Amino acid sequence: MRRAARPLLYLGIVAAVVGLSKIHAAYIANPPYSYHGTFRFGWSIVYIVMLVLAAYGVGLPDLPRSPRSALVTSAAAAGGAAVLMSVFQLFIGDALLPRFVVFGAAILLVPWYLLCTAVATDGGSRAAGRDRVLLVSDTAGAAALRHEITEQAERPARLVAVVPVADFEIPTAPDGAPRPLVDRVHQDHVTVLVLDREAQASDLVVAQAATLHQEGVRIRTLSLFYEEWLGKLPVSELERVSLLFDIGEVHRSRYGRVKRLMDVAIGLVLLPVLGLAVPFVALGDLVANRGRLFYSQERVGKNGELFRIYKFRTMRATPEGTPNEWTSEHDPRITPFGRILRLTHVDELPQVVNILKGDLSMVGPRPEQPQYVDELRQKLPFYDVRHLVRPGLTGWAQVKYGYAGDERDALEKLQFEFYYLRRQSLGLDVRIIGRTLRSVVGGGGR
Repeated sequence: MRRAARPLLYLGIVAAVVGLSKIHAAYIANPPYSYHGTFRFGWSIVYIVMLVLAAYGVGLPDLPRSPRSALVTSAAAAGGAAVLMSVFQLFIGDALLPRFVVFGAAILLVPWYLLCTAVATDGGSRAAGRDRVLLVSDTAGAAALRHEITEQAERPARLVAVVPVADFEIPTAPDGAPRPLVDRVHQDHVTVLVLDREAQASDLVVAQAATLHQEGVRIRTLSLFYEEWLGKLPVSELERVSLLFDIGEVHRSRYGRVKRLMDVAIGLVLLPVLGLAVPFVALGDLVANRGRLFYSQERVGKNGELFRIYKFRTMRATPEGTPNEWTSEHDPRITPFGRILRLTHVDELPQVVNILKGDLSMVGPRPEQPQYVDELRQKLPFYDVRHLVRPGLTGWAQVKYGYAGDERDALEKLQFEFYYLRRQSLGLDVRIIGRTLRSVVGGGGR
């Protein structure tokens, strides 16, 4: 049911707009007209796209976690799209769609959004109940997995327990007992058994896991569990050989070429947007952000090559020779107008130039400053693997985690970047762009 919630929501949008358009054409307009034979058919498609983007942007039907949140979010999505369409019609100076269709669809869709959100929430709860996870691990940070499953999961699950390896290392008697791991799985109704590297090295644990596998319990290494359920690869579980996987941009030349064509196409579309944004940002700078309009900084790109990244300036100028610091989400150096630019992601628009030059891709690991790269490659294992591909304007680590304010955050983001490198494909790239648009529409900063 959870998977059906999103298609149902989009089908409801189409049904509401098309249905009301046909009713207006046949019964309300004077004289009646053929809906499919007029320009209004095309504009109804535009309105459908607006409604879909608004719903996706605010996170429907998956993100609302309470009835009040669902109601506010649903009203904001439907009402926001209706107002946007009305403003657009006012700007054009023509009634592209009747108010009966624009506002009627918005009113009808609010209860429909609530229903789809309820379906998604109920489906998520059922899925979490089905995936009951037992982790066998001695890792000190394993308990943090409970928080990650609750807050960052790509697939819903419930962590039943984290148990040390030694608790299950009891020799099996000839009559088949004792089997502490098997008994614990049966007792807690576990459906997914996860073994870290130490557990995998224990013959006694693996033998019991093999029995459970035959009974239908899913067995995962900790690395595979993180990859499938959380969308990351845990550095603690990685060895050098485990990073010898195919990377789309390196090992599949066709993917690399198509991705570059997609980057150029999107860059050319965004170039006029950058041109339109410059005078408005310049005006804002004059009022509330005195100083240079643009900001450039040296970053590390593909194969470790240096390039200069361009942005609209969002911070106060620092004296010459001041050491660079990690940027935090609420950095005091950010000006009030700069905060608006960051919240709307307009500050990133000049990077269109970097994309067209080939310094950046639309999707990839975010490029870091050289001094940070020198520090991180000394402290984080396998850090240089991220430089095998072209860095991106956005990326999997950005949509999953956000800011890296220190080395701990950099390590966390690196685990998401490893996942992206392992799964790199056009489908994942499109998914990341979609999630980025959701963040922009929803007003999320980086």
